[in-house]
Amino acid sequence: MEQRPPDRDGRRARSLRRSGQAASNDSYDRSLSTSPWQGQPPHRTAEVTPDVALECGWGRLLFGQTFVDHDRLLAEVGREEPGRRDICMYVREPHVLVSKAPQELFIDPSHTYRLWLHTLRAERTPPRGVVVRKMASEADADAVNRIYTEAGMVTAPTSTLWQNQLTQTFTYLVAEDTDSGEVIGTVTGVDHTYAFDDPERGTSLWCLAVDPQTTRPGVGRALVRTLAERYQGRNRAYLDLSVVHDNVPAITLYEKLGFVRVPVFAVKRKNPINERLFAAEPAEGIGDLNPYARLIADEALRRGITVQVVDAESGLLKLAHGGRTVHCRESLSELTNAVALARCDDKRLTRRLLADAGLRVPAGRVASHGGEDLAFLADHAEVVVKPARGEQGQGITVGVRTEEELINAVALAERFCPDVVLEECVAGDDLRIVVIDHRVVAAAVRLPATITGTGEHTIAELIAATSRRRAAATGGESTIPLDDATTRTVEDAGYDLDDVLEPGVDLAVRRTANLHTGGTIHDVTETLHPELARAAVRASEVLDIPVVGLDLLVPDHTGADHVFIEANERPGLANHEPQPTAERFVDLLFPSTRALPRGWQPGTGGADHRTDPAQG
Repeated sequence: MEQRPPDRDGRRARSLRRSGQAASNDSYDRSLSTSPWQGQPPHRTAEVTPDVALECGWGRLLFGQTFVDHDRLLAEVGREEPGRRDICMYVREPHVLVSKAPQELFIDPSHTYRLWLHTLRAERTPPRGVVVRKMASEADADAVNRIYTEAGMVTAPTSTLWQNQLTQTFTYLVAEDTDSGEVIGTVTGVDHTYAFDDPERGTSLWCLAVDPQTTRPGVGRALVRTLAERYQGRNRAYLDLSVVHDNVPAITLYEKLGFVRVPVFAVKRKNPINERLFAAEPAEGIGDLNPYARLIADEALRRGITVQVVDAESGLLKLAHGGRTVHCRESLSELTNAVALARCDDKRLTRRLLADAGLRVPAGRVASHGGEDLAFLADHAEVVVKPARGEQGQGITVGVRTEEELINAVALAERFCPDVVLEECVAGDDLRIVVIDHRVVAAAVRLPATITGTGEHTIAELIAATSRRRAAATGGESTIPLDDATTRTVEDAGYDLDDVLEPGVDLAVRRTANLHTGGTIHDVTETLHPELARAAVRASEVLDIPVVGLDLLVPDHTGADHVFIEANERPGLANHEPQPTAERFVDLLFPSTRALPRGWQPGTGGADHRTDPAQG
């Protein structure tokens, strides 16, 4: 069914002429939306538009109270398309509906929360550095899809989002960082009066998502409140939302904002996207995997590939399909042989191989604990000291300038590897390029952990708060350690940990942009200079490795200048949304399988996959 057009025929006026008395918690027994066990009284449904299914791009919203019987609703639910997630809300007798097609349907294990809009009061202290506004362009719609991808949500054709925004039924809000101008959050609202002449004057909230890379606090709260205030201004009665029962942080936020539980249920189809909601974990231990291994396991399961968790702590998986079996540890598979791994593992060897192939690397040497080290420091004024082997930024010291600092940095690096490399300190952005099967799949600029001043909290408090948010956004994979490196970085910037940072001032608290120490990653695949892409592919060929994360320092990722600093044989694929890193990795392992269609792909302008001839 197609989305209804904007209300232009006076239905809104009829709705507003109905009783303006505010709804209350005591009215459930008279409510269409909260009486799923009762029939629909004709006097309350006479003017309701029948059989309403709103097209949202990622799927459809089916309003159960607009269907006269289960058979009509069941037929409509059965029209869900591959790669999409339809949601049927306000279902009358949901258990009966599911009983008619138990192999296809399930009751969503989510709670419905309601905010009575007459209880909403003005916000006393809105978040700093964030402005919430309507979606203003198709570029905004593209940014919304990027955030959906980063949050693990189903994307939608950009054109659908934009066309919906032009109607009165939908409200798309985005949160913009006032310093960077980037979109860092989004929420969608649906006005039930415009959707189906709702006699209750209800509204609902969907797709609340915040960029996991943002350091701004309070973004989700600001989006929810702004949407509620807009509907309050339309004289609507309530705002509903659905949240998975075990999403404790979201539930806590909603309850603080005044939302209360209501007896409303949703029904969904049993499809690969919803599998976590209706089926037991398909493999023992899959819930214990880190985000990097889980991303690969989920993509494999969506394709019908059998997943066995060999060791959850290390991310070791056994994948099998059609007689083919592949072992992998996150993105490191048995397709990467031991020699290729050694080429990346030893930074000295990596440097020599890339330099011999004519690729650019910074000046460097192996530490010898003698005068040659001091001479190298004198020649370059500032150096980087790192273990010859290691990962996740362990043992690396950036910005070494004095003999004492050099001695201490070498000692730190030797704690992780007896061999230590000295390199000239090259200014520029930290760029990671992921190459799979000798093709660039993703590129991202990595920024060091940064805090933003509030004028009230100390730098140490801001670091702790930002670290908690990064840990929550990455499943505990990214935190900011309060160690000597952090202290030194803060002091080099002219501050102490006990200082109160001025409102709106950004302060980098680490010198390295490693994600495990609080760094953030920002996708730049679409704007990557072709020369950088060619150099990355050439490096993957020199190292003869099928999957590699190449780290470069660049003045600007849109320019050609660069130096390679190292190669990672096990790059974190979960760090590169919205690019299809997991899909391309599983393509490499099992080329006969195929990923689910996406409603949106980066750089495509949001082409609707339903019009793709390849979909048959």
